[in-house]
Amino acid sequence: MQNHEPPRHRRIRAVLSLGLAGVVCLVSAPLPAAEKSPAPRAVDAFQQNKRLGRGVNIIGYDPIWRSRSSARFKEKHFTLIKEAGFDSVRINLHPFRYGKASGDHQLSREWFATLDWAVERALAARLMVILDFHEFNAIGDDPAGNHDRFLAMWRQIAEHYKGAPAELLFEILNEPCKKLTPEMWNPWLREALAVIRKTNPTRTVVIGPAHWNNIGYLEKLDLPEGDRNLIATVHYYDPFPFTHQGAPWAGRKDKVGIPWKGTEKERAEIARDFDKAQTWAKKHNRPILLGEFGAYDKADMADRVRYLDCVTRQAERRGWSWAYWQFDSDFIVYDMQKQAWVEPILHALIPRGK
Repeated sequence: MQNHEPPRHRRIRAVLSLGLAGVVCLVSAPLPAAEKSPAPRAVDAFQQNKRLGRGVNIIGYDPIWRSRSSARFKEKHFTLIKEAGFDSVRINLHPFRYGKASGDHQLSREWFATLDWAVERALAARLMVILDFHEFNAIGDDPAGNHDRFLAMWRQIAEHYKGAPAELLFEILNEPCKKLTPEMWNPWLREALAVIRKTNPTRTVVIGPAHWNNIGYLEKLDLPEGDRNLIATVHYYDPFPFTHQGAPWAGRKDKVGIPWKGTEKERAEIARDFDKAQTWAKKHNRPILLGEFGAYDKADMADRVRYLDCVTRQAERRGWSWAYWQFDSDFIVYDMQKQAWVEPILHALIPRGK
């Protein structure tokens, strides 16, 4: 029987079986069609979450989306991420901004080609991949005006990757916020999930609460009870005055010098917030991904290290996966100019030898 699976899906499947050694061949030569394309297998959301393990957010603000030739992020960085001890990457997508969509919201071939490059090479490096729809500001400012565009783009992304392996996950929307209220978000997520399930019935999907995926808003998140292949995601940047000190977009450019010394009280506050989320997770029988956390680069390095070690260990004790914000740009764990890890941050996230 002739295989009509798109070449990109054969490449994605092949990189998983061949590993890094096969990437060069995959890029330079077409793959032979298999006898039969295997159907995507059913997976367990808790097992998927365990496999996500320790992750990092990547390429959301990289020039790669404007021009592949000007990209900061290179193929070698996937290997470096894996070798450093990470298990997954969360790819931050801005299809409204960079998708070069037509009047009927059709995403460009160039945009998909860049995304295919990232997905294929991440999978080749044995990294799990989350495709995170990161257009939260535009949607939050005008939910009604962006509703159809949002669903149209998810329809295309879901169709494009319907044959991809289970190691690829979809995240419906990063940080629903502003006018996209918790009450509005619950029906929205169901609409988007229904679009995805038409072509990806067994795909693991990541969904978080409104109000910027705030950990304190899990109680307002209403996931479809009948769909068990979902991972709930939360973000954590508390205490905000510490984690965002010096951040101009947060109105804190001149508010610096705020410490985090890891006192008993400071650690107890994080444990309390995480315990509340864990209670929700057990009540609803859902795994949790801590999809973003970090402390901005203007904070004292020793304080950042203490804070990140506390947050990651608290998440891991509860069996959560996590994804640090972010690889480069700001909150960095990797210095692109020096082409080197920011080792205090890296080893706060992933202790040596663990």
